Amino acid sequence: MHHRQLTPFPPGFLWGASTSAYQVEGAWDEDGKGPSVIDARASYPEGTSDYTVASDHYHRFRDDVALFAELGLKAYRFSVSWSRVIPDGDGEVNPEGLQFYVDLVDELRAAGIEPIVTMYHFDLPQALQEKGGWSSRATIDAFERYARVLLDALGQKVTYWLTINEQNMMVMHGAALGILPPGTEDPQREVHQQNHHMLLAQARVMRLVHDVAPQAKVGPAPNVACVYPASPDPADVVAAEDFSAIRNWLYLDVAVRGRYNTLAWAYLTEKGWAPQIEDGDLQVLAAAEPNFIAFNYYASHTVAAPRGDGTDVGGTGDQHIVTGDADVYRPAENPHLKKNAFGWEIDPVGFRTTFRQISDRYGLPLLVTENGLGAYDTLTEDGRVHDDYRIDYLAQHIEQMQQAITDGVDVLGYCPWSAVDLVSTHQGVRKRYGFVYVDRDETDLRSLARYRKDSFTWYQSVIRANGLS
Repeated sequence: MHHRQLTPFPPGFLWGASTSAYQVEGAWDEDGKGPSVIDARASYPEGTSDYTVASDHYHRFRDDVALFAELGLKAYRFSVSWSRVIPDGDGEVNPEGLQFYVDLVDELRAAGIEPIVTMYHFDLPQALQEKGGWSSRATIDAFERYARVLLDALGQKVTYWLTINEQNMMVMHGAALGILPPGTEDPQREVHQQNHHMLLAQARVMRLVHDVAPQAKVGPAPNVACVYPASPDPADVVAAEDFSAIRNWLYLDVAVRGRYNTLAWAYLTEKGWAPQIEDGDLQVLAAAEPNFIAFNYYASHTVAAPRGDGTDVGGTGDQHIVTGDADVYRPAENPHLKKNAFGWEIDPVGFRTTFRQISDRYGLPLLVTENGLGAYDTLTEDGRVHDDYRIDYLAQHIEQMQQAITDGVDVLGYCPWSAVDLVSTHQGVRKRYGFVYVDRDETDLRSLARYRKDSFTWYQSVIRANGLS
């Protein structure tokens, strides 16, 4: 649909930016913090940094918030490190760790920035992992208790809560993201049982937010992407619908509607991966009632019907690149899309399509909690980063977001990845996303000084104008 007149972004639109605790904070073992599964990793992609220092946000958060205020952010989406607050995941609360987040939220509030808090972003406490992690139903209770600790401390200060970041990526790429212990006998069966436990934990926490902080709003935060068939061949269309159900609706139908997607459940049953559901589980899922849906979007996907000739299963360890299934779909390149330096297809129009699909399916307000371009940024001798490529990427996606708003989608805000440079999950420090350059590389911490990129000044003007000029 072509609109003659675009609907303006609403007053109070949450122009923001995002980070996660393990990728930005550093201070991995300071002030009583316990190890997480991220800290316990024994290996990293060759030549990439660990997360022990990251961007040193833990020690520099006040300066960083001052930069966010200068940028004009209306919102900042960040995650809490579970093992910083409760070092073993389910024991004594660490007062110093909890105080860090109280101070961060207070600093944001003082700067006029809305905190958007993610409770869990990949970094399960290692002590819980050693007791079975998400394979154990005890972790459901531990997560609910952890959420209560956060709500007791921050429930009156934080309006927007996100439960679990990219749960679908953890399930689809469990080995790469560390939720499956090495040597698991039936990894796919096990990871979908873990997924069921995470869905129960999420539902219980959403109910808890309604009960403890009724003025607050809470929602899930999966990675969602529209899926195209590689051709009009009906077999490719079926494959695209299958993959969309497996990738997107399996998670959101449970989170929003309180029941498993029928097509996704048929897939799990066919594979022998359907989780065991205990008495009372379905009632817990049905009682969640999210207020909105947060989602991360980087690229669309294109798939075709499997050929059955050994070429169907492809992809990489990168959680945003499709790995095929010999029985259901195979990844296909989209000749109409360009790729970035890391092989991800760039599809701003797919962003609009994804908005429309989620909105039409669930009828809830939407909040974008990640969208951005990773690139090899270069700091010039005069302390500048000329990242026109990032500006172009973000501008195209903001244009399509406004198209979606004009289509009738209720969009609360836009929090691209990332506020400052951080350590990427797969490509380390060299893959930069931020509006602010952090002076370090994979092996040399250098000064860790902050430098405003050209995209910083550009996004500042977008926020000031409440949209693209």
